[in-house]
Order: sequence, then C-alpha cells, then structure tokens
Amino acid sequence: MSKLREKLNDLDGEQCALPLALEAMGERWSFMILRAAFNGVHHFEEFQQELNIARNILSNRLSKLVEHGIMAREVMVEDRRKVQYQLTEKGIALLPVMIALRQWGEKWGAGVPSTPVLVDKRDEQPIGPVTITAHDGRPLSYKELVWKHRSELQPLGQARARNDALSSVAAE
Repeated sequence: MSKLREKLNDLDGEQCALPLALEAMGERWSFMILRAAFNGVHHFEEFQQELNIARNILSNRLSKLVEHGIMAREVMVEDRRKVQYQLTEKGIALLPVMIALRQWGEKWGAGVPSTPVLVDKRDEQPIGPVTITAHDGRPLSYKELVWKHRSELQPLGQARARNDALSSVAAE
C-alpha cells in the first residue's frame, strides 16, 4: 500500500491551499511590503521611501494585497489626497509566516540573529522559534508527521486506542 501524499499538480488550490497563498503572497516585494506594514509603515510614500521600490511595482503589489484582503486601503479623512494602508485580520494572520521565514533566514541564510529582535512585550525576552505543534502543544519533528485524508481522521480517544493496539501487536 502506498503512502498518502499531496496531489502535487493541484495548482488551483482545490486540495491544498498553498498555491492560493502563493498567488496572494508569492513574491519578494509583497513580503517586503508586509514587513514594512508590520513595522508601522502605512502610506504609499513611506513604503516607497523605506523600501526604495519603484512606484509602479509598489502600486501593483499594494493593489494585489488589497485585492486579496491582506491590506485595506483607506482614504484619509483629514486629507482626501492621502491614502493609508492597514493590515487586515487576514494580513496580521501572516505574522507567524513572516517570523518563520525570518528565523529560517537567520539560520540558513545570514547565519546570525537579526536585529532588532522581536520580543514578548510582557517580559521583553526574544520569542521562541516557530515550530510545528501537535493538537496538545507538543513540538513535532518532520519524522513525526504523516499525511492523512480528512475522511480518515478519528476522534482523539479512538485514534489513540487504535495506535496503542497497533503498537502492542507490533511488539509481539
């Protein structure tokens, strides 16, 4: 029996949402704009100046982020000529992705921690590494993961009892 794996030619996101996520965010400038937004940049001119990005590319990427609901575009009440870009709830949900990519780059790219350091506001200590965790919070390694079809999922108690039974049979 072969092991279940993702349908790798699913580029429309019918079975896996990764292609859809890449469509919304899958290029460098979108991530750089998102990083700037997480750092408090809100206006077109600020993005352009801080990122040193061509105006046409910035306009295109901001439009795409707004179209995908990652950022919201708001005309300023006090000056109707100015526009402000804010992260939406959907955009803020990308923070763990950004942190994971930064941590990966620190380990495998730069080889050193970035500065400034992102810290917990309460005790001002650096955040921990982004990890894959089980339903109960246990960190999981790559070797502890397996693909399952959603229809095969069972309630926790049943799955644990079945795994215990299989373990005892294998030990005999």
